Amino acid sequence: MNAASGAVELLVAAAMALNLAALGRLRARDGIRSVAQQGALLGCVPALLAAHPRASLLLLASGTVLVKGYLVPRMLRGALRGAASPDEERPRSGVPYGVLLGAAATAAALRFAPRLPVLAAQRGSLILPASFATIASGFLLMGTRSKAIGQVLGYLVLENGVFLFGLLLAESTPLIVEMGVLLDLFAAAFVAGIVIHRIQATFASLDTRRLNLLKD
Repeated sequence: MNAASGAVELLVAAAMALNLAALGRLRARDGIRSVAQQGALLGCVPALLAAHPRASLLLLASGTVLVKGYLVPRMLRGALRGAASPDEERPRSGVPYGVLLGAAATAAALRFAPRLPVLAAQRGSLILPASFATIASGFLLMGTRSKAIGQVLGYLVLENGVFLFGLLLAESTPLIVEMGVLLDLFAAAFVAGIVIHRIQATFASLDTRRLNLLKD
């Protein structure tokens, strides 16, 4: 294993650990910080994967770090500052159960992902199991949080898992496709910020369960 491969494995392992950190957060600001750190770490991976990094991969890496690590978290913090409801949220399943479910999903991904048919060069890499574990953690966040900000964070973690899976094809995926994904993510986060603001303005709360009160 060369230095670049070791750095990739270290970054991916740290991203997996941040899944559990996000699941264990009670404060939305702490959750945003964990998701931003995960996005920034994953953004560095494309530049390290290729033996001879192309300008397109370096552009993808820098764009990912900018969007996932700075722009989207900044938008969410701005939406959170306009919210009058408490920053803290206790998940429906409870924090310990959420973290345990995330750890179980991670263990299952590490156990079964190596059995999937992949290229010989990708065998033994953490990228495939980490992508599955991250996608599962995103679903858990969306399913266990009732506030809009928590569900948006779950979506961002889910997208991080999809992005990580896409890195398996980093050498062959056209740059325009990857940059289009980042643009979609940025647009989705922008819309989510507007939705969060409107929920807060209507109900003085970010609890999405209050949407049941809406009538025709």
